Amino acid sequence: MMIFEWKKEKSGKVEKAKPLNFQTLKRSLQNRLWYPNSFQNSKRFIRVGIAIATCLLAVLAHFRVVDAGDVWASEGSRPLSATSLPTLQAHVLPPTLLQWQDTSNSGDYFSQVKPTPVGYLVWSQFPVKVFVEMPETSTASQQWASAVLKAVQEWRVYLPLQVVEQSEIADIKIVRSLPPLKPSFNRRTGEFHLPRARSAETRYEFYLNPATGTPSVLSHRFTIQLSPTQTGDYIQSAARHELGHALGIWGHSPLETDALYFSQVRNPPQISSRDINTLKRIYQQPTRLGWPLPNATQSQLKRRVLANKTIRDYSLRRMTS
Repeated sequence: MMIFEWKKEKSGKVEKAKPLNFQTLKRSLQNRLWYPNSFQNSKRFIRVGIAIATCLLAVLAHFRVVDAGDVWASEGSRPLSATSLPTLQAHVLPPTLLQWQDTSNSGDYFSQVKPTPVGYLVWSQFPVKVFVEMPETSTASQQWASAVLKAVQEWRVYLPLQVVEQSEIADIKIVRSLPPLKPSFNRRTGEFHLPRARSAETRYEFYLNPATGTPSVLSHRFTIQLSPTQTGDYIQSAARHELGHALGIWGHSPLETDALYFSQVRNPPQISSRDINTLKRIYQQPTRLGWPLPNATQSQLKRRVLANKTIRDYSLRRMTS
C-alpha cells in the first residue's frame, strides 16, 4: 500500500512529498499515541492563547484613551457646552481665608495648580460636608478613622468643614479602600501606561444640583480612597494631602515641607503657610462652579425633564495620586 504525505512550505505552496511506506506510517501513529502530551500541549496552548486574547480585548475596552497630560473621561453623560455653562465669576472669600495673613512671606505654589474646564475647584457653600467611612470595629480600622478625622480637623481651621454620617449628602467622601490601577493609552506615543501602586486617590465629578424652586447650579463633589494598609502618621499624612486636593489645591508643591508635596516623605509635613497661601489665591480666582446656569440652559433642562421624567447628571471625572 502506497501512502503519500502532503506538506505545506513556508511560501504557502502545497506539494506532495515522497511516498511513505506502511512501517513509517505505523511509527508515526505510535508516536502520537505514546507521546500524546505534545498534541495535548498544542491544544492547551491554543486555548490559553484564545483566553489571553479575549482578556486583552476585555481590558482594552475599559482603557481610557487620553492625551499625555490630564486624564479626563466622560462617564456616559452628555457634557455641557461652554455657552450653556455659567459665566466665570469669583466668589466672596470665606471669612477664614479672608483673615489669613502670612507674616513670614513664605510664598506659594499657585503656578502648579491646574484649572479645570469650569475653572478652579472652589467651594462656595459652607460648611463643606465630609463623610468618613467608619469600618468594622477592629483596632486597625479605628486607628484609620481616627487619623482621617484628625486631618479633617486640621483643615477645618482654614475652611468650614462639617463631618456628616450620611454619604449621600456629603460633598467629600473618604472611603477605606485601595485605589485601583487604571492603565491609560497615550495616543501621541501609541503606548499603554501602567501606573504604579498608590496608597491614595482623589476623584471629582461635576453635576447639576437641581434645587427645588431655584435655578440649577453647577456643582462638584469628591471621592477620596485611602489605603487600609497605611499605618501610623502616614494615614493622617495621606488624608491631609488628599483633603488639600479636595478643598481646591488641584496640583502639587515642589517643596517637601508642604502638605501637598508630590511624594510621600519619611517625616510627613504639617499644613504649611505656603499651602494656605496657595489655597487663598485659588479662592480668589473666577470659576463656573457654584453659579446658576443661564436661563436658556434652564429652559432646555426643564423640557428635557418633562420629556424624560428624570434628571441626568452631567459629569466629568479627574484622577490624581
